[in-house]
Amino acid sequence: MHLAYPAVLAALLFCVGLYGVLARRNAILVLMSVELMLNAVNLNLVAFDVWLRDALHAGQALTLFTIAIAAAEIGIGLAIVLMVHRNRGTADVDRLRDTAETAEDDTDATAESDEKAEAAA
Repeated sequence: MHLAYPAVLAALLFCVGLYGVLARRNAILVLMSVELMLNAVNLNLVAFDVWLRDALHAGQALTLFTIAIAAAEIGIGLAIVLMVHRNRGTADVDRLRDTAETAEDDTDATAESDEKAEAAA
């Protein structure tokens, strides 16, 4: 088997995933793009394992660990995204960053108004 075919396919998958992480605004699509990048890494691990004819099949074992970690990551990430969407009403990454900054500003304004109220009393 030629190593170039799976390596080129993995590079294309990784580039598509990287574009998805950098260009998408929806948090679920960003998580899907991260999964695509992890699958490109898995493809490289298995391809190099077959190409090197490793007796221990270390590439395939690492692929199984990567799949397990990716499953845990997507489960926790999806739960966080769903809770944020339920609380804030959006899964847009840019809006979530903006609301976090305004929430800090609101907290500072509330603390200042509490200090003024205590000083007046």
